[in-house]
Formats: sequence, structure tokens, C-alpha cells
Amino acid sequence: MTNGIGRAPGSLTSLPGLQKADLNATCQEDAQRGSGFAQHRPRLILPPYLSGNPVTVGMSIHISSIDQISEVNMDYTITMYFQQSWRDKRLAYSDLPLNLTLDNRVADQLWLPDTYFLNDKKSFLHGVTVKNRMIRLHPDGTVLYGLRITTTAACMMDLRRYPLDQQNCTLEIESYGYTVDDIVFFWQGNNSAVTGMEVLELPQFTIIEQRLVTREVVFTTGSYLRLSLSFRIKRNIGYFILQTYMPSILITILSWVSFWINYDASAARVALGVTTVLTMTTINTHLRETLPKIPYVKAIDVYLMGCFVFVFLALLEYAFVNYIFFGRGPRQQKKQSERINKANNERHRYEEKRVDPYGNILLSTLEMNNELLATDMMSTVGDSRNSVMSFEGSGIQLRKPLAPRDGFGHHPTLDRHGPLAHHAAIRNRANCRLRRRSSKLKLKIPDLADVSTIDKWSRIIFPITFGFFNLVYWLYYVN
Repeated sequence: MTNGIGRAPGSLTSLPGLQKADLNATCQEDAQRGSGFAQHRPRLILPPYLSGNPVTVGMSIHISSIDQISEVNMDYTITMYFQQSWRDKRLAYSDLPLNLTLDNRVADQLWLPDTYFLNDKKSFLHGVTVKNRMIRLHPDGTVLYGLRITTTAACMMDLRRYPLDQQNCTLEIESYGYTVDDIVFFWQGNNSAVTGMEVLELPQFTIIEQRLVTREVVFTTGSYLRLSLSFRIKRNIGYFILQTYMPSILITILSWVSFWINYDASAARVALGVTTVLTMTTINTHLRETLPKIPYVKAIDVYLMGCFVFVFLALLEYAFVNYIFFGRGPRQQKKQSERINKANNERHRYEEKRVDPYGNILLSTLEMNNELLATDMMSTVGDSRNSVMSFEGSGIQLRKPLAPRDGFGHHPTLDRHGPLAHHAAIRNRANCRLRRRSSKLKLKIPDLADVSTIDKWSRIIFPITFGFFNLVYWLYYVN
């Protein structure tokens, strides 16, 4: 056995009649004794150059699952079957027209490509019940190396349109040490090299596109060939409609109920307004905890902030109504009352000045003319010789009638009723004028209909504005 498998790559042909089970057992025994492949390890750990050309390594992937896509950590976790295939003439054999599947421990004795994932954060090889890796040899020396691995790869996301966004995630594969002069990677099967993506069902996303890209990148250590699996995912909005959008809409509508509550029910309207504001704040806080601390504004931030503004304005609307009815009105009433009291005091002082020390009433010329026309004073006074009128400046003094000297010209009616009736008429008319003046200064108390008008207009303006906000929002972000 020591001159068998471990001799030279072509020594597989020197084992006529060797079955697959015997070959596997032989490989295991040689690996345990340090012979076989292990004896020629310096030769087998070198790349199997073919005529000086670089080794071509084909890649294929079968996606088992995409377990998690995290916006907070900006990564995703994927479980896959990762296969690599290359040709090593040192392992060719011709006596057996069969493919040989070897024990996974034989892989430690063979040359393997130093493949790694560029955007990998954390990976592990499944090991239940044994390490999940496979080595399969073909008669022409082709090696198929398969692994079942789970990796968490970085995926930088643009969340400006969150949760109405689409993201592009990649899985990038490259050789760590071998340049393009040593190894050339390619997708085996072209566009069909990656399978399983079309049957995946993700809880929050839908895979809408996948692409396979091959490009050469240059570093200071040389040029390397890089393979990229790029898949575009679209976020499903159903969860956010039920958990964020619908509650926000209902809370905003609930804040408008205060417009139908009586303006003097302060406790009910204030409690309703404060409750809706705090509820919107809670929704905003919960949403921020599930997202990274990014500097730009997201689409859902715009919507929640708009709802918060509408809820807050509904609370301010009642504050305005309360100020109009209970705040500005009493202050204006107090000021106007002070003005009325001042006007009444001036009127009393004015009336006191119109009566002289002898009990005579002083009237202005204009007032006297008005009184004469209204009462037809000329027809009731009689003989003007019974009274003396003296003009002093612009005022006229009326004195008591003088007693006749000779008994002539005596008018009993005028003696008994003239001065008193005239004085009463003047007083009544003065009171009427003062009442008209005070009515002009009377306070205009806030009309209850005016206060209710604010609520009536709010019932129309708020829903229309909120509907227009929703129309603009959805048209912009959905398209």
C-alpha cells in the first residue's frame, strides 16, 4: 500500500481492480499512518498548473436560506452549498470509470483554492454530524469540493425610502493570495451557477432580481479576479401598514374628535389631545429603536412627523378656542367696563356742572334749539315777559319766572307746571342721549357662534389637508 496511492498522481492507475470502498479505506489508512497523500504533500499543496497556465476554478452556489436581513447591523445571513471545481492531473486515474467520493478528511491532504468572502462578517462550517464538506474525484483528475456554510455578510443599505425601499446585497468571492497569474475564477454554468434563489420566501422581502458579475480588481499585491452574486430585494409593506401606518392614521383621525366636543368641555378635549400626542411620540420612539442611527430622514419619518404635526395642531386648535372664549373675552370685558365706568363718572360730573347754585339748568345753544323744536316750547311758555333769558357766551340761563307786578299776564298753568315739566323733559332726553352713548361703548362679548365657527372650519380643513398630504406622500415614494 505504501507504493500505491501515495506514490505519484499517476499511481492511481497502478491499482487495477481497486473498488471505491477500498480506495476510501486506503486513503484513510495512509492519512493515519502519515503515508500516501501525506508523503507527497509538498507536491499536492502546490497549484496544479497545466502547461504554465493558471488554474481555472469554477464556482456554483445553491442557496438554502436567507435567514435574516438586518437594517440595524446592515448585514444579512445566508446558508448555502458552496461548490468549487478544478482539474488536477496529479489525481487522474483511468482504471476505474467511476467518480470517487472521498472522506472529508482527505481534503486536508489536497491542494485547495484559498477562496474567501470579501464582505463576510462571521462564517462557520456546519459540523453535524461530521464536517459538511465533500471531496469527489473524476477519472480525468477533476476535483469537486463542496461545503455547507452559513455566513453573515455586510450589505450597505440606503434607507431614505424606508420602508418603501429596495436594497441591493452582494456576496463577493475572491482568492486571498493567488493572483490572476495563478488562479482564474469563473461562474460554472454562467447564469445558472446560482440556484435556489427563485424558491426562497423571506418574511419582509421579495427577491426581484439576481445578477452574476465577474470583474478584475487591482491591489498593491497584484490583480485578482472577483466573482459577485448580486440580488435585489424589495421590502414588503404589509407589515408596516398594519403596525405603523394604520395606527398613525387612526390616531390622527381620533384627534379630530375634539372638534365635535363642546368648547367648554376642557377636561375632555385636553385629555384627548394630550393622549394622541403621546401615542404618536411612542410610535416614533419604538420605530427609532429598530433602525440604525442614520443622519438622513427616512420616508417613514416624514409620514410619522406629518401625523404628529396634525395631532399637535388639533391640540393647539382647542387652545386657540379656549383663548378666544375664556382668555381674550374677559380681559376685553374688564377693559370696556373700566371705560364705561369712566364715561359714567364724567357724565355725572358734567350734569353737576350744568346746574348752577340757584338750581337753574345750563344748556348749550344746540341743545336748547333741539329741545325747543322737540317740545314746541314757544307754544307753551306764553308771554316772554314772564321769563328772562340772558346769553352768556354759548350757554343760556333759564331763571324762574318772575311774579307779575300788576296782576296782569298771570298764567296759572305755567306757574304750576311750566318749569317742572320743562325740567323733566330735558332730563329724560339727556338720559336717552347718555344711554345711546353708553350703548356705543358697550362691550362686544365673544359670540358663541364665532367660537363654534372655528371648530366647524377645523372639521373641514384638517381632513382635506391630511388627505392631500397622504396623496402626495404615496405618489412620491411608491413611484
